[in-house]
Amino acid sequence: MAALAQMEHEIKSERITDSISKRRAAGKNLGGRPQRITDSQIRSALSLIDGGTPAAQVARDLGMSRATFYRRSRALAEGPVGSNPPDKKQSQKTAKER
Repeated sequence: MAALAQMEHEIKSERITDSISKRRAAGKNLGGRPQRITDSQIRSALSLIDGGTPAAQVARDLGMSRATFYRRSRALAEGPVGSNPPDKKQSQKTAKER
């Protein structure tokens, strides 16, 4: 009985993983919490910092922590929001297959 449950669990998790990877490849939304601060607001804040305003002050004005501001600005510089790096499990599988 436990073996059957284990098999069903593995099939379900495989379906979920496949669905997530297909949605990422298609550039579709994976759900999650919507971002309160838009990318254009982050870009405006970066221009303020380039002008000499302290990053802590800009982050405070936006209503976020300085660490969150740095993380969002780094993600904005790296590429679009939907282009997250692959999961560790997926990268481990590809490394084993090679």
